This record gives sequence, C-alpha cells and structure tokens, in this order.
Amino acid sequence: MLYAQTTPADKRAGFRERLASGELLRFPGAFNPLSARLIERKGFDGVYISGAVLSADLGLPDIGLTTLTEVAGRAKQIARMTELPAIVDADTGFGEPMNVARTVQEMEDAGLAGLHIEDQVNPKRCGHLDGKQVVDEHTALQRIRAAVDARRDPNFLIMARTDIAAVDGLDASIDRAKALVDAGADAIFPEAMRSLEEFAAMRAAVDVPLLANMTEFGKSELFTVQQLADVGMNLVIWPVSLLRLAMGAADRGLDELVDAGALTGLLPQMQHRADLYELIDYEGYNHFDTSIFNFTVAR
Repeated sequence: MLYAQTTPADKRAGFRERLASGELLRFPGAFNPLSARLIERKGFDGVYISGAVLSADLGLPDIGLTTLTEVAGRAKQIARMTELPAIVDADTGFGEPMNVARTVQEMEDAGLAGLHIEDQVNPKRCGHLDGKQVVDEHTALQRIRAAVDARRDPNFLIMARTDIAAVDGLDASIDRAKALVDAGADAIFPEAMRSLEEFAAMRAAVDVPLLANMTEFGKSELFTVQQLADVGMNLVIWPVSLLRLAMGAADRGLDELVDAGALTGLLPQMQHRADLYELIDYEGYNHFDTSIFNFTVAR
C-alpha cells in the first residue's frame, strides 16, 4: 500500500550487486508512476525515467526546457511506486558543475538509484536527432567529477552519457568514454550506436558497465536483449516505448469516438477496472481503511 517498502539505499545496493554480476538488466521507460508498477509486475529488472518522456508529458520538446525541480519531482513520484531501482535522465546536469552537484543530491533525496549526465551543449537535443553539439573534454569531465564528488551514497550510480559519436565518430566516442571513466564515471552510456559492432568496440574499450539505448525511430537498429547480451552490454533501456504505445492507443481511441460515437468496440483493448484495482492495491487500501474506521455512530 502507498509506496515501495524497499528503501532507496537498499534499492541502490541491490542494483549495484546485480550490475556487478555482468548480466544484462532490462529497464523499460516508465511514463508515469502507475506504469512503473506495471514494469515491476511484468518481471523487469528496473525502471528508466526518460527526459524525453518527462518533456513530452509537459507538451514540450526534448531540448533542455525542463528544470531540475520538475525532473526530480516527477522522478520521485515514479521511483517510490516500485520496489525496483530507477535511473533517471539528468540531461546535462541542469547547469554548471555546482548545479550538477546539486542535481546528484536532489536525485539521491528523490530515491533514485542513479542518473546519467551527458556531454552535449545547452540547449541539448534528443540524442537521435541530427545537429547535436558536444562540449569539450574538459567541460565533460568537470561535470562527472562534480557529480562524483557530490554523491553521498557510494552506491548511487553516476553514469556518463556521451553523444560525441554522432559528431566525430566512433573513435572519438571511445576516447571520450575512457576519459569519463578516468574522471570517476561508474558506467557509460554511448548514445546513438549504429551497429552491434560499435557496441562491441565500446565494450572492448572500457571495463565499466555499458548501457544500450533501444529507442524506436532513431539511429540505432532495434537489437534484441540476447543480441545485446552477446556483445557484453549490461543495461538496456526502451526509454519512450510505453509512452508511444499509450499515445498510439489514445489516438486510435479518440478516432473511434469520432467515427463510432462510443468505445464499445475497443473494450477488449482496455485495461479492465479489476486489473487496475489490483495494480494499485485497491483492496489493501480498503482493508486499511476499514481496520481504522471500524466504529459505529451511536443513534
């Protein structure tokens, strides 16, 4: 009932232990707190909180318009609804190195298991769009050093995302990844890899966990979990997939209302009321309520 029973510290410790095992962990992207609970129920390993999804939820493009307060607040709402660890997209850290430090502590306080900070310039772009620009290596390393220095829980994961492959190629991405690891990054997110061979090259270059981004309609081919495991990836995210599925269903539902005037024909595609109540533990709330308010009013 209410929120997760596992503490943020325990989620982080468990996440780190599993990450160290070398297995591939699957983190679908949650677009709201309820979808995070569904991800848990389906047996996944963790929850990803996408900056693109949070922007879209506000009706904004993913170009760095959201604030630390907005992202941390929504991330907290999502993370506290599941026993799974949650990692969040912290864009460029929401400012200069001191802002990056504050971002880390805000996300720790919000109950996240980790975050990633990228090396794009501000205003940033979606990682799979053309025309991206990245900061120089000194600035990128400053961000990661600030994040590591600000961390209070050593199990809070500081992941460095690099977008430089789309600008200067794979070799530049490998060099940047090595420098980010030397600066203290616990894991690397090489954005917009185009092939399994590129993922494998990143794997050969660094000895920290690597994340693969399987976003639809982007630069990367949509590889299977097994294909990514075979080249040594440790995390895979589907950041916007559930939002895309949900919005596609909503679009079709509204069309049905326009065309048919009722949604009777789409009932088999809807989540049943009973399934929703089970997911939000309606019975647990009801039991708690009746156990507290178990008196009768004298007449």
